Amino acid sequence: MRILHLANHCHRAGNGIVNVAVDLACSQALENHEIAFASAPGGYLAILAQYGVRYFEVDQTRRAPLPLATASIALFSVLRAFQPEIVHAHMMTGAVLGRLFSPCFKYRIVTTVHNEFQRSAILMGVGDLVIAISAASARAMARRGIPKRRIRIVHNGVLGSPRLERRAGENVALSRPAIVTVAGLNWRKGIADLIEAFDIISRYSRDSHLYIVGDGPQRKEFEVQATRCFDRSRIHFIGFTPDPRPYYQAADIFVLASHKEPFGLVITEAREAGCAVVATDVGGIPEALDGGDAGVLVPPHRSDILAKAIITLIDSPFHRERLQRRASQNLEDFSVKRCNAQTMDVYRELLDSSPM
Repeated sequence: MRILHLANHCHRAGNGIVNVAVDLACSQALENHEIAFASAPGGYLAILAQYGVRYFEVDQTRRAPLPLATASIALFSVLRAFQPEIVHAHMMTGAVLGRLFSPCFKYRIVTTVHNEFQRSAILMGVGDLVIAISAASARAMARRGIPKRRIRIVHNGVLGSPRLERRAGENVALSRPAIVTVAGLNWRKGIADLIEAFDIISRYSRDSHLYIVGDGPQRKEFEVQATRCFDRSRIHFIGFTPDPRPYYQAADIFVLASHKEPFGLVITEAREAGCAVVATDVGGIPEALDGGDAGVLVPPHRSDILAKAIITLIDSPFHRERLQRRASQNLEDFSVKRCNAQTMDVYRELLDSSPM
């Protein structure tokens, strides 16, 4: 099968959309399919080449001069040269351009809705089939007018990623009890709520430390917020790391305080490391936590309830260990292998329904 993946870029910067797209491309190439990846250049170029994925530069970012015209010309050239059977668009510009040129070529379009909460996500409905990364996302897209008959649910998979070495990097030494989050530093991820919750926790648990792994546009605001907390010295801004597994492995409690979250890849990574997980009950997070059996669900925007849940785990090693055991179960559902297999099923469904 000839499959072309479209993304805005392939930066190695913690972007879950790009990570999933690269994982799929590499996995499909390993199965001897003809795979190409079209995007602006970035740090994953070497990995794509290592797995035999053809790369085409198509800069779909809005920073490019005359972006739509430039990307259109470049993508048309790619389509003519590669002649894909499936075009899989992971971001909105690629989805729209892929649909625009589909009458000129013999391919079918699959789109994956990664951030259904964005107003522009409705444009992903141009796909012949639309992949939602959680049942919650599928319901949201259906409410926005995408026919249910064109929506398929494929949970994201990150475990066993070809992007990462089989073993994590060197261990990190964290002060305990260690509360860890791995997230982009923006308002949607609930970082301000977590810092506010830790301000409560730190007054109760004088040995606890908060480790914030990631970077983003609101980092300075969060650092300023941290200076107003009871003990700023116990809040650590680690920055972005391409392989955060050592932080999961060293954590006592992993937290994701998102206000909106279609799935939450970091939760499955934390589960693989055996973390006790506390996360907000939004979007696809409950699905990533087996309906709440593999972690503690709390309402979003409620730093007081978040703090109480974390304090309960700090106070009860038995409860914490029970959650750690549950987190380590049923992980096969979150593998890249399973995600790729189900995605390939979507491709075959399309091709079988419309022989070329």
